[in-house]
Formats: sequence, C-alpha cells, structure tokens
Amino acid sequence: MSSFADCAADPAIVAAAQAGERSAHAALYGMFAAAVYTLAFRILQSPAAADEVVQDTFVEVIRNISNFDGRGPCGAWIRRIAVNKCLMQLRSPWRRRVNWPGAFEREPAVPGSDVPAGLDLERALAQLSDRARAVLWLHDVEGYTHQEIGRLLGRTASFSKSTLARAHSRLRILLAEPEETLPCTHALTSC
Repeated sequence: MSSFADCAADPAIVAAAQAGERSAHAALYGMFAAAVYTLAFRILQSPAAADEVVQDTFVEVIRNISNFDGRGPCGAWIRRIAVNKCLMQLRSPWRRRVNWPGAFEREPAVPGSDVPAGLDLERALAQLSDRARAVLWLHDVEGYTHQEIGRLLGRTASFSKSTLARAHSRLRILLAEPEETLPCTHALTSC
C-alpha cells in the first residue's frame, strides 16, 4: 500500500498551517515529503524529477492550504496534488528532451540475497513506458480506481484497464527467469 497510508496529519497542525504558521508548514513537509518523493520516483523513475515534484507539491500545498476543507484526510489531498504534479511532468514536452541526471541508475542485485537475480523489479519498472508505469503505480500501489486514473489522464476507464493489463503482462515477461538451455535431442537438426 501507499506510504501515504502511514501518514496522518493532526488536525491542529493542519489548522495551524491554514493560519499561516511556518512551523506547521514544516511539520506537514516532514510528515509527507518522503511519501511524495516515493510516489514521484516510482512514477517518474528519476531522483531529480522526484525532488522537483516534492518541491512543486509543497509550494502548492503551502499556497493553497487555506482552501483545504477537511472533508477528507490531509494526506489524500497532498497525494492528489503530487499525482497531478507527476502527470504534468509526464505530459511535459520538456521532459522528453531532458535526460535527468541519475535517471534509471540502480544498484546491482546483492549476491547471496533472498531475491533471485532475475527478479529486479526496479529495472523492470524502468523499462515500462511512462504512462504504463504511472497507471500501474496509481492502481496497484496508490489504490486509485480505473475511473479515477482515466479522469486524471484525460482518458477512459477502459484505457486505464487495458494499459494496466499490458503493464502487468510486460512485467511478467521482464521478471521471468531465463530459460535454461537444454541439450539438443533432435538428430536431424542442429541446435
């Protein structure tokens, strides 16, 4: 589940932030910055882009906290802002031209760990298209419905469902163990 589920803002802190107290703004940042970064990094696959989304998200949170009506959790409101910032990054023509520093850099699998060498989810996620990775993360981790994802992307729920199905299929292929080569048993063919 999303790391936003682990964060709950005290209503007194939210009220203080709405009143413009800087210490309350800092407290909200401290509570939610890691969750926003994780969300942004998983969708955008770039530490620099994730840092930018964290910054942009909290600039918007601080500017608009007075508009937060409290009908839902503050974390859900912040998550929605962060998701919109991520999707804006994905839609940006500037993003397509920029090679973010540190993008797709991964540590190699640790030998002797419990995780099989062929199971490198980070690399597999990085090989998905931006849109497929975003749909997969929003649905499977953040808990968005297909209807919500479709609305966020300006598409239909069916588009979200088919994109998710293709992303799951691609991940299965990328995470599959390589088949062992078997000796050739056919006398008439050369392997």
